[in-house]
Amino acid sequence: MTAETAYHGEMGEQFAAQATDSAYNAHTERPAMRELAGEVRGLRVLDLGCGAGHLAAEFLERGAEGVTGVEGSASLLAAARERLGDRAVLHRHDLEEPLTFLHDGTFDLAVMALVYHHVEARGQLLAEIRRVLRPGGTLLVSTSHPTSDWTHFGGSYFADDRVRLPFGGKFALTYRRMTLEVFLGELLGAGFVLEKLIEPRATQEARRVDPRRYDKTHHQPLFLAVRLRRP
Repeated sequence: MTAETAYHGEMGEQFAAQATDSAYNAHTERPAMRELAGEVRGLRVLDLGCGAGHLAAEFLERGAEGVTGVEGSASLLAAARERLGDRAVLHRHDLEEPLTFLHDGTFDLAVMALVYHHVEARGQLLAEIRRVLRPGGTLLVSTSHPTSDWTHFGGSYFADDRVRLPFGGKFALTYRRMTLEVFLGELLGAGFVLEKLIEPRATQEARRVDPRRYDKTHHQPLFLAVRLRRP
């Protein structure tokens, strides 16, 4: 992500802390990605926009052969290094730029957890992911749900503007809202095959953390997550 969209400095530190046990990140979106990933034992995993390394750590604990994380924020990458130690290979890199440091056909599984909608050069990124995945490899993508963005920001459902979402009291996340047609169209147009789509709802553990947000996820879709295959 660009300097404008990456979670730098104090914002990154705050995001890393809250993502550990938050109703939305820890107990809604990450369980969905785990479900979509299925068995990861022995797989070589690429975590794009790895953040503080929460999902990478779970994949390693579940027996992944190796994890490579890519992150544009120095503060989030520092949190990932603290969490993962030398168990993963971590790179600081802007996802708006090609993944030239990764070799063709290196990975079995690539993951983009709540990252895709931040990126502008999405076509280039998808082509790079297709290049570094082996034939038959898997891509998991989660994003903000199009209808949630429409409900929250208003205007036309078909708008494709960049929006700002307040975070942590004094920060704001910025990302590109897109329709379901655009989201899936870009992924399929890049040559991936859709295998499964889910609209994640919070696990029971989220009720302990934040009952209001737990209930919200069971009344309206907030996220969208898909599993795709590279032919």
